[in-house]
Amino acid sequence: MGEGLLFGAIGSSALVLGALVGGWVQIPKRVLAAMLAFASGALITALAFELFEDSHEQGGLWRAGVGLMAGALVFTLISQRLDRIAEGDRPEERGSEKLDKDAASQEESPSHASVTGTAGLALLAAVTLDGVPENVALGVSLGEGTGGLALLAAIFVSNFPEALVGSASMRAQGRSQAFIVGVWLACAALLTVAVVVGAGPLSSAGPETLSWPLAFAAGAVLASLADTLMPEAYEDGGPAVALSTAAGFVLSYVLATL
Repeated sequence: MGEGLLFGAIGSSALVLGALVGGWVQIPKRVLAAMLAFASGALITALAFELFEDSHEQGGLWRAGVGLMAGALVFTLISQRLDRIAEGDRPEERGSEKLDKDAASQEESPSHASVTGTAGLALLAAVTLDGVPENVALGVSLGEGTGGLALLAAIFVSNFPEALVGSASMRAQGRSQAFIVGVWLACAALLTVAVVVGAGPLSSAGPETLSWPLAFAAGAVLASLADTLMPEAYEDGGPAVALSTAAGFVLSYVLATL
């Protein structure tokens, strides 16, 4: 349990560090878009070569497929709910008045990302849904005595930019520093617990059991990329974000295959 707690705390600490930096530092919108694209590339590697592939190998194609569709459905419902919450937070910015204010805001504050208000929360949801099975897998590797250092490094490197971009998006939306740090701390605590659970009770679980959460996370991440993260990055950064996405994919893939 001690080793699982240590590994979980190290991997999740990147979320807290990213939240602190993103919450305090004012990031130009094109840089923020590039970092969001980089995080998207890293998530593509995670869903394709860690989550879905592992789910397929452990539980078969039908479990992987059903789990992926379930994850995509759940994230889509969550995203719709987040959209409604964001609109409720800004009731005065609806209709044509909202369009006028958005345009004026972009002209007056070019240093902020023109987020819709849900990119930060969507990235938080994606990191959580992706991170829980990923950290469980880290814990299982520790419980089986197979090390897990490469997976720990990959988790840490991907967690930092994702939390940084997510917290910066929340800051641009007008969220308080206490809210930003609080939600990312809660996410970090949950992912730490996931490592401990993986190293303990789930270390002896069958591959079919582990297949479901892996596929579910893959579907949730895929839906978040298509629904929110990549559209937001392109809107603020333009075609140049393609290179950042590729860079995130390559770096994450190298870490995943070490």
